[in-house]
Amino acid sequence: MATTQGDPWADGETGLPDELNFRKDTQDFSLVLGGPLFQLLRKARLAGNHTELLPRRLLTLALGAWLPLLLLTLGSPAGDSARLSFFRDVEVHVRFLIALPVLIAAELPVHLRIRPIVSRFVDWRIVLPRDFLQFHRAIQSAVKLRNSIPIEVGLWLLVYTVGLWLWHNRVAITVSTWYAMPGGRGQLTPAGYWYVFISIPVLQFILLRWYFRFFIWFRFLWQVSRIDLNLIPTHPDRAAGLAFLGKSVYAFGPILFAQGTMLAGLVASRVMYRGESLQAFKLQIGGFIAFFVVAILGPLVMFTPRLAGVRRKGLAEYGQLAQQYVERFDNRWLRGAATPSEELLGAADIQSLADLGNSYALVREMRSIPFGLEDISRLAAVTAAPFLPLLLTVWSPEELIMRIVQVVF
Repeated sequence: MATTQGDPWADGETGLPDELNFRKDTQDFSLVLGGPLFQLLRKARLAGNHTELLPRRLLTLALGAWLPLLLLTLGSPAGDSARLSFFRDVEVHVRFLIALPVLIAAELPVHLRIRPIVSRFVDWRIVLPRDFLQFHRAIQSAVKLRNSIPIEVGLWLLVYTVGLWLWHNRVAITVSTWYAMPGGRGQLTPAGYWYVFISIPVLQFILLRWYFRFFIWFRFLWQVSRIDLNLIPTHPDRAAGLAFLGKSVYAFGPILFAQGTMLAGLVASRVMYRGESLQAFKLQIGGFIAFFVVAILGPLVMFTPRLAGVRRKGLAEYGQLAQQYVERFDNRWLRGAATPSEELLGAADIQSLADLGNSYALVREMRSIPFGLEDISRLAAVTAAPFLPLLLTVWSPEELIMRIVQVVF
């Protein structure tokens, strides 16, 4: 163990972590309460010390991205003559009036769900006192990354270099739109300049910032998975006590919903104004949903080697214990070792044998991954939810309701 000399967090006499300071350290952990942007929003009075002022922050950023587009379009002649007017651009409205607010509001559930998960490793004694220092270092490493100024500046540079380059190379202006006129890569309108250089970069930065937070979280879990965790193979959650990790990813559901919303807006624009069929996008939509479910749950397989080892060890240990018990049970009750005065009916040995069988069954049924089909289906449903309104382009509302009823019942 590395020295803790000079570390106020460690106990001066033993060199081990002070438990009170350690528990405060875990309770203060947050993926969202930190970083240069967070400090800037605090100075602008759009954020407080915790998650307060969320409505103010949400309205300011979302309307700042969308409202100038409306005002500049109304004052531009291209807004009336464009083949694709601002009011008919479903993709833009979905991005800035639904996806962007959801991405901003997602800070609240992520903060409220993830912080207790960190404390649970300690409260449930999954991390034992002897490993507190290693756990503390994992927390401090995550906090340092979250607060990194160079990384957030790098994300902004990425948005204004690679992001703009990709947009200009992906979009070819062949007809008049509310944001650009035809000619080469297009001549941007006043609304187009705000759209390309303000609105889109803001959305891209917030999205990239969430991706980086995913990286911080999974990197933290990877460091935790290297600790000698106190995992019990007979835990009723069928994951040695780690099934709460599969539930923790529900916190990221709003980000998946926002991602689905942006793709649904793009598909809606193609279906409504280009005459393309929704059926033509079914593979892309299915692949999109599968990708994000795997991206969120997949990293949790980092615990698989340890869980598999716990299961193997549990089967061996409980198998040995069962062998010893059933041998004695057999000798006592079936080979005549029991005295005539002993009653088989109601004997504690019978109940103990049943309990031992249940314990062995729990070990045998233990999963080697800390999530199950329920977690997969919930995340898939959240990601797919924004595509449901698009079904109205295929079926009437009555037909859609009947099909949903048939599926549910």
